Amino acid sequence: MHERERHRIILSAIQEKPVVTVQDIAELTEASEATIRRDIATLHVQGKLRRVRGGAEAIHPPQLGALAARPFRVSESVNIDRKRAIARRAVELCDEGDSIIINGGTTTFQMVHYMSARRLQVMTNSFAIAEHLVKHSKCTVSVPGGAIYRDQSLILSPFENDAIRNFYARRIFIGAQGITALGVMESDALVIQSEQKLVRQAEELIVMVDSSKFSKRSSLILCPLDKVSTIITDDAITDEAAEMVTDAGIKLITVKPMASSEKEDSTSAA
Repeated sequence: MHERERHRIILSAIQEKPVVTVQDIAELTEASEATIRRDIATLHVQGKLRRVRGGAEAIHPPQLGALAARPFRVSESVNIDRKRAIARRAVELCDEGDSIIINGGTTTFQMVHYMSARRLQVMTNSFAIAEHLVKHSKCTVSVPGGAIYRDQSLILSPFENDAIRNFYARRIFIGAQGITALGVMESDALVIQSEQKLVRQAEELIVMVDSSKFSKRSSLILCPLDKVSTIITDDAITDEAAEMVTDAGIKLITVKPMASSEKEDSTSAA
């Protein structure tokens, strides 16, 4: 990952919470801790953040009341080669004319690049997904009512009486903060509330996560594993994680990360 891209991720991450550790950023960028320390020092000198012991903090702290979920722009380019491959395989599961639900997230967002020639009935709570499909596809797009959370590009409502309950889908595609034996994990209660409403409207739940998510935990559980029909991940999944998935009776689909040329082709096609 280039220095400019690391800096963008660091600056976005410190708007997510008041202090971000070197270890947190190293995990996000897949760079060494020594590299991250140098990046933080550079941004500190430029006056873009404040260096603190073990990490960095925002000069202008994030506003109270924001979602706990990670901002869209922070995660968008992390593991992009894996996300694109997972997304392409997910779209291949859809038949022409299908009704599907796509939950907001950076992995599910990548599905839009393979939907330009499709005619699908799509419900999504992602402002970014809805906007892209309206501009660049033949799909019919529906969105629920609610407030738009700009950082996460999500449309969320705490109320039951919205457009979600009038839409029924063959499949729902979601991402996740983590996958454990306890279930599918997320980081924000309002996000979980929205996702649970969406999940109830679909016959099959398909979870799209790169292999790193099997080593991550969160404080909240969206649903137990027995609610999941299929998990699509990349071929770096460990044997232990794969066994956990199959032992739960879940169909496991693994894909190889996309090469740069494939990513360029898919982007130009979109």
